[in-house]
Amino acid sequence: MVEKILVIGATGLLGEPVARKLQADGYVVRILSRSLEKAKAKFGSDFEIAVGDVEDTNALETALRNCDGVHINLDGGQDPDLERRGVINTVEAAKKIGVKRITYLSGASVCEENRWFAGTNAKFQAETAIASSGLAYTIFKSTFFMESLPRFVQGKRASVIGKQPFSLHWVSATDYAEMVSKAYKSSEVVGKAIYVLGSETYTMENALKIYCAKLNPNAVVSNLPIMMARLIALMSNSKELKQALPFFSYTGKVKVLENGDSNAALSLLGRPFITLEEWCKTRSGELNASMKA
Repeated sequence: MVEKILVIGATGLLGEPVARKLQADGYVVRILSRSLEKAKAKFGSDFEIAVGDVEDTNALETALRNCDGVHINLDGGQDPDLERRGVINTVEAAKKIGVKRITYLSGASVCEENRWFAGTNAKFQAETAIASSGLAYTIFKSTFFMESLPRFVQGKRASVIGKQPFSLHWVSATDYAEMVSKAYKSSEVVGKAIYVLGSETYTMENALKIYCAKLNPNAVVSNLPIMMARLIALMSNSKELKQALPFFSYTGKVKVLENGDSNAALSLLGRPFITLEEWCKTRSGELNASMKA
């Protein structure tokens, strides 16, 4: 039985909802963070905090001690191979310590065909390391998250970077977090890759239009060609834009961005149900509440 879970990447956009949902569902949650201060500021005293990172095997082993499970929610940023190295280090430490379960957030486009892209190759190798580890595992292969939409809006401009023709099953981090928590209560998802896909499909342009209509009505949605985005990144020295450009060049070139279906998720964990309209309404309420506080 899984009682205590280490969450790696809990201070990030997608890891935090998982940590909070696991705790709400009765698990003891330990956070691995490079910064004790940052983790304490975000989570307070309700969570155990272990200081270290996935490059430090000794710190990993210490953080995993007495844990029954580990959830990995890594973002390599400008070093996509960090995800591969971090997962392999975590797998080896988990085996050594005797951890029972491992869960991991990968991507819906991750497959052999798309390994030409460094970020996808890192996730592919991370999946392979987990699947061959001998540990009980579940891999979550997610599409685009609704929580990423604010990143495409700067003032009165909302930009679709490059050609993004695909209709995607946008999903909320809340639904994803619930699926992770349910997975730790189910033996049926052990050894499976679960595609995390929402119930509705929108292109990047249409998703941004819905988001802006609800939360930033003065913003105009337009396309920003990759070459122009590169020039802007160079002139503005925007670290975030420079980091995002390779990914959006990739998403504009691949044949399929959602390389699977959500039937397994529907039957075993329940399909994500929060629509984009509902997510925008909730976020609008949260922003209004924070402004009044």
